[in-house]
Amino acid sequence: MPSLALATAIVAAGLDDDLIPLLDACARAGIHAQARAWDDPTVAWGRFDAVLLRSTWDYTTRLPEFLDWCERISAQTRLINPLHVIAWNTDKHYLADLAAAGIPIVPTRFVEPDEEPLPTLRAFLAEYADAGEFVVKPAVGAGSSDTQRYARGQEFGATNHLRRLLEAGRSALLQPYLASVDRDGETALMYFGGRFSHAIRKGALLQRDEGPTPHLLTAETIVPRTPGNDEVALAERVLAVAAQALGLDAPLNYARVDLIRAHDGRPQLLELELCEPSLFFEHAASSADRFATLLMRTLGASARTG
Repeated sequence: MPSLALATAIVAAGLDDDLIPLLDACARAGIHAQARAWDDPTVAWGRFDAVLLRSTWDYTTRLPEFLDWCERISAQTRLINPLHVIAWNTDKHYLADLAAAGIPIVPTRFVEPDEEPLPTLRAFLAEYADAGEFVVKPAVGAGSSDTQRYARGQEFGATNHLRRLLEAGRSALLQPYLASVDRDGETALMYFGGRFSHAIRKGALLQRDEGPTPHLLTAETIVPRTPGNDEVALAERVLAVAAQALGLDAPLNYARVDLIRAHDGRPQLLELELCEPSLFFEHAASSADRFATLLMRTLGASARTG
């Protein structure tokens, strides 16, 4: 029976709704899976046939340490997804790479730690004069942590938020807030081994006049969703462009593509999740079993080539 470590974090205990369904599905597929905290120094990672990143959600404030750990794991066993994919995807600057390749992303202005927050914010607001609201978020972040929605009249608060991120040495993003999110939410499409599995609708996370949340996760409204043909087409185009940029010769074991609709109704990429995304197994019957079956094939291939 192949062995698999599901890498999590102590701070994520009880928060990962995918964990129990995946452990059960792995058992049904013939995989001996165990959940282990990524920063637990007592774990002998090399004794596992592979390590699957699941809920390592505190990496956002410990990125160098986390990437060093990923590199060590890759030297001992198989890391899923691979190291170079994780290193690229943990920083939202990857959006610039995808945009340069022609992917329609939510309009984004990156702000670096050596920039002055107030003039940068004012230039952004002048560029997007039609945006009644906008978002400030860190370039390395998970969920809605340290992210806030602002009205144009809240320039002072937004500048202070931006300054806090920059002074901590963190790059930030400025994005117009698209009103379609309040109406339609986000569409998240899950892909296993390059094949579409299921999709969900996420309700709007960012509310007016709420400060940046310090919490690891924020309560979400999640329901199953059948994606539009245009959303599926864009998601698959995103995965193809990412695969080319990363030099992949085979589809990734898992990917999640988060889309929202622009003012004209066309889908745009909000985020591409290739590191540790929630996969919402409970919202799609048999999805955990489909994923575990894929993992079993991956582990078998590793054994044959190892």
